[in-house]
Amino acid sequence: MERESADTRNQAPPSGAAIVVDGLTKRFGGRTAFADVTFSVDYGEVFGFLGPNGAGKSTTVRTLGTLLFPTSGSATVAGLALSPANSGEIRRRIAVMPESPGLYLRLSVAENLDFFAGLYGLDDRRTRIERCLRAVNLLDRADDLCRSLSKGLRQRVGLARALLSDPRILFLDEPTSGLDPLAARDVHQLIDRLRNRGVTIFLTTHRLAEAEALCDRVGILNTTLRTIGRPDELRERLFAKTLEVTTRAALTEPDRVFTGLPGVDGWSPGHGPEDCANYVLTITDPDLAAPAVARAVVTEGADLLALKPSRHSLQDVYLQLIDEDVEAQAR
Repeated sequence: MERESADTRNQAPPSGAAIVVDGLTKRFGGRTAFADVTFSVDYGEVFGFLGPNGAGKSTTVRTLGTLLFPTSGSATVAGLALSPANSGEIRRRIAVMPESPGLYLRLSVAENLDFFAGLYGLDDRRTRIERCLRAVNLLDRADDLCRSLSKGLRQRVGLARALLSDPRILFLDEPTSGLDPLAARDVHQLIDRLRNRGVTIFLTTHRLAEAEALCDRVGILNTTLRTIGRPDELRERLFAKTLEVTTRAALTEPDRVFTGLPGVDGWSPGHGPEDCANYVLTITDPDLAAPAVARAVVTEGADLLALKPSRHSLQDVYLQLIDEDVEAQAR
């Protein structure tokens, strides 16, 4: 993608939190979409909102975007209290890109953007449209009919439309759904540039690797907010640190070798290749434990084939929390 012009890149972010949510709940009759949700998001932060289908993610976005109003609780969006009286001004400060961008397929890319810019009451529409098309690398497709575009290109047009109003907060619902890896990479690069400009990105996605790569923090929702934090914090919170040790042959007395080593709390047999021996050590500090374990194994006369710290992913965190919810509901 090409770079955006300097006048849009160098905007100073507002002070304070972009979004503050306190005890927010939304019910539809007897059904609860989400309950007692509390969190805050800073300006310039990419915040991932994860959860299974039906968890309440889209309803939360629609509520924060003033398309719905909560049953109870409160929120502040772009510095304004979430209320019917403030809904118009909130919408002028935010943009929402749904998974399906909702373009008029018989109109060209530029005509679509001009139509929406008119609805927003924006001035200098031609300059805005050119800038936004350049941001998503579609300037050369401005005159193409939207019906002739692939899904990936339509997603980019949807992103350009969301950028027309220079939003302070951008809600993205599955922005890379259906995109090939190159098109998804372009979207990721755009998100990074928007973050650097101080734009807050509220990202819902089912691609957990994408969330781990892009998001400063994530929240995992399953009607209630299960957890929130940086991906590395969540891994440390949910999983013990471990060190996997692989030797060519089994140690004669592994308990004697591993017990009492610096940074090692305990060990258990692991699962590795049949022609090797594998051990899993529970540790407190990998930088302290790894050298001590390596020295102990070599001193024992064993051939050390591998020494690897645990590598839990955001997907591991997600599945752990969602599985806990499923088990709790079963009880």
